[in-house]
Amino acid sequence: MAPGSEQLPLQNKGIFHNLPTFSPDLKDLTAIVTGANGISGFHTMRVLLESPQRWKKVWAASRRPPPEEMMALLSQEQRARVEHVACDFLAKPEEIAAQLKAKGVKAEYIFFYSYAQPKPKPGAGAWSNAQELVDTNSTLLRNFLGAIDQASITPKRFLLQTGAKNYGTHLGPARTPFVESDPRVTLEPNFYYPQEDLLWKYCEEHSTDWNIVCPAWIIGAVNNAAMNALHPLAVYAAVQAHKNEKLNYPGDYTAWMSVTEHSTAMLTGYLSEWAVLEDKCKNNKFNASDTCPLPNNRLWPELARWYGCKGHGGPELDESKLSVIDPGDVPTPLGFGPSRKLRYAWTLSEWAQDPANAKAWKEIMEKHGVKHNPFDDIEAHFTFGDFAAWGPAFALSMNKARYFGWTGHVDTLESLHLAYSELSKIGMLPPPVADAKPLI
Repeated sequence: MAPGSEQLPLQNKGIFHNLPTFSPDLKDLTAIVTGANGISGFHTMRVLLESPQRWKKVWAASRRPPPEEMMALLSQEQRARVEHVACDFLAKPEEIAAQLKAKGVKAEYIFFYSYAQPKPKPGAGAWSNAQELVDTNSTLLRNFLGAIDQASITPKRFLLQTGAKNYGTHLGPARTPFVESDPRVTLEPNFYYPQEDLLWKYCEEHSTDWNIVCPAWIIGAVNNAAMNALHPLAVYAAVQAHKNEKLNYPGDYTAWMSVTEHSTAMLTGYLSEWAVLEDKCKNNKFNASDTCPLPNNRLWPELARWYGCKGHGGPELDESKLSVIDPGDVPTPLGFGPSRKLRYAWTLSEWAQDPANAKAWKEIMEKHGVKHNPFDDIEAHFTFGDFAAWGPAFALSMNKARYFGWTGHVDTLESLHLAYSELSKIGMLPPPVADAKPLI
């Protein structure tokens, strides 16, 4: 067995600090990364491809291959070690297995990031269709597990990524920081729980070890913007700068002052690689955070500076001008106390409906060669931006990962700036006009 990473020196890779190194005895490994077009799958794939001696082959399993503009972020050598296998995980297991067998897929490690977001009913909240989310996303994993069985693929380690909704943060006040040993929140169906149960059952039956990773809001560059909650903030900043206006803040004083956390997809990729390669980490769940608490009162001035806005605004202090989302007297994840009320002055979705803003974005597209127009589907592309801008703040405890030896860190302002810069390269945003300053 190769020595653990704690016996080896740490390394830095650009803005990513204190990353593990691994024994050279770990070599010629193979992996399947599902959901390779998505923000998490693509960046974990990037992490694995950085180490050609360690990872000789990565299978990208998704309905469509990662787009050419995203693949252009990789070197030619990295691209040569990726092979796409077309799989629709809503198809029958035998159909998926046929695709895997046709390509000759074999893998010692599996990283599962596939996710589907069924549209809620008009006017309903982003995660209001809880049972439909359960049905769809449980099916994705169940079908894939059945398919790898039929394709005679039995991994050593299977990593499933879930997320902070595991802790019920979307349902009201919950005890923070979130800790991996916290009990399940059963106020409504949560698709992460049946996914965990499916994984544990499969691993028990196949003598496979598992890991589960839980990130917060995820930062990274992909051309599927719907789940990239911080992408619309840059769209908003770029338009305000184009119109020579301030970057106003849509939330209230509480949201302005609250400290929240983010999870850079690349850093979560490094953590995921570490988790599956460390024997001591087997059969454990780990939170994944940048460990860089970031309130909006520090983010907003930087967003304005990066895009050259005419300054920035603060929260609306006149409560008579605030709208309130009040869920009423409902049970909360805490099990006691009042539900959470969210206050805001306006929403990014409302802002996006102004024809002047859509016109400004079209001018930006022409000036900078931007290909993506989020104004074509406002609900899909701006809803999660509102959650990121003035939604509930929370913290993920990284104590467990630290206990097991994880030391990775990135400054979220630096990683967000890098993501915006890469989003510019792939045609999603105009480039920032100022460099990042770390929060030090």
